Amino acid sequence: MASSSRNHQLILGALGLLVLFLVGRFIARQLEIRAFKRKHGCLPPPREPQPEHIIGLAAWNRLRRERRERITMKETTRRAKELGYTSSLVMAGNNFTVTCDPVNLKAMLATNFNDFGLGPREVPLGPVLNGGIFISDGEAWQHSRALIRPAFTRTQVADLSSLEEHTQALLSRIPKADGATVDLKPLFYNMTLDSATEFLLGHSVHSQTSLPGSPARNFLDAFDYAEEILQKRSELGRFAWLLRDKKFDEACKTIKAFTDGFIQEVLRGENKMTRYNLLGEIAGACRDPTKIRSEILGVLLAARDSNASVLSSCFYEMARNQSIWNKLMAEVESADGRELDYETLKDMKYLKAVLNETLRLFPPLARNVRYARKDTVLPRGGGPDKQAPVFIAKDSPIYYSVYALHRLPEFWGPDAEVFRPERWLDDKVKPGWAYLPFNGGPRLCLGQQNALIEASYTIVRLMQEFKRIEPRDNQPWTEHLSIGMSNEHGCKVAFWRSK
Repeated sequence: MASSSRNHQLILGALGLLVLFLVGRFIARQLEIRAFKRKHGCLPPPREPQPEHIIGLAAWNRLRRERRERITMKETTRRAKELGYTSSLVMAGNNFTVTCDPVNLKAMLATNFNDFGLGPREVPLGPVLNGGIFISDGEAWQHSRALIRPAFTRTQVADLSSLEEHTQALLSRIPKADGATVDLKPLFYNMTLDSATEFLLGHSVHSQTSLPGSPARNFLDAFDYAEEILQKRSELGRFAWLLRDKKFDEACKTIKAFTDGFIQEVLRGENKMTRYNLLGEIAGACRDPTKIRSEILGVLLAARDSNASVLSSCFYEMARNQSIWNKLMAEVESADGRELDYETLKDMKYLKAVLNETLRLFPPLARNVRYARKDTVLPRGGGPDKQAPVFIAKDSPIYYSVYALHRLPEFWGPDAEVFRPERWLDDKVKPGWAYLPFNGGPRLCLGQQNALIEASYTIVRLMQEFKRIEPRDNQPWTEHLSIGMSNEHGCKVAFWRSK
């Protein structure tokens, strides 16, 4: 009995010491935070209204409702206008800072770049990527960027030799009869997948012409399904492992097996590709097949969806704005007789304005998140006047909305919600950090020019073929969020080959 009592006392004593240690550490941490805030003049930003600020279950349920109703981006923009461009909330036990302030975005993405990282992306995205440029920080990210950068030089971007084949396949899938309805969105997604896989692997999957059950079609179906699940996993963050899905597991196996076939051919020296591609570039500097696959699939996830989304949204708007279509048609026709090359496309100023406006209102990467790598600050958003620095604790998430940023009247005028390409023809418009369709700072998208040129080429080729366009549904543009953002209702239009 005495021995049992002594053990009981030892256990209680140990627990007491543990409690004292944890309480002491908590107090020390609070004092450290208080001193940091005082030193930097930090004040809290506005808080989103919540019934409780510990778990944030209501905020989590609200987010799920907004996703179901396809209004996440619209509501984020509304709250930014009402509360301020920087605010805070508690959700799923985490203290989130939410911002669309260009001053804060510049600090996060450029000025104080090393203070912020991608956070726990490895858990939600790991089943497909296993590392690579889109889920790594620090030296690993620098190495990945160095591997990929050579593929996006001026010489490579200006090579449009493969685009015509994929554009012809796209044109063949549009009904020949004038006035027939066609949904361009799935066609653009197929075309950009074909273009992206040729650029990345040296071989197109030819999804526009492949038959059901073929390896290419199986890869396409697996890729589409995996994207939807990856978005759900991303929302769960560290808890993504809770989402079990056998179909997703099989999709990941299909994607990896398909990609690995091309990688092994290159590593064995059996692939006699004649056209430049990213796989060959990376394999020349890295012999790790898993690393190569991660980089290839990371770029594919970004490139395919972004271009298809931009093209769909662009034609959605032009079908509803005949004056814009006519003005761009005049510019396209003025280039008749010139070779449709890089220089010709770059000279089309109104085409560039149309694309800029599409990217402003419908940025494919509509929202993103960073995590503080140490205690740091955002330059403004705190206090009654919302001008004081805001404290960001180590490991805290900062959610930023590019969609909201691009629709703030302060930077874009009272018609910020209106599709008006002409705003880009005004030399006074210099949005700076208020315009971030391709991110900014050291993580600025390497494929920015590649994406713009591919979209430009596709738009011009379609407008050379078709002289008139009309919308074929009355649905408003409605967000669909996966890895990127696109229109839930697609892009249903009708074309005519003569005016």
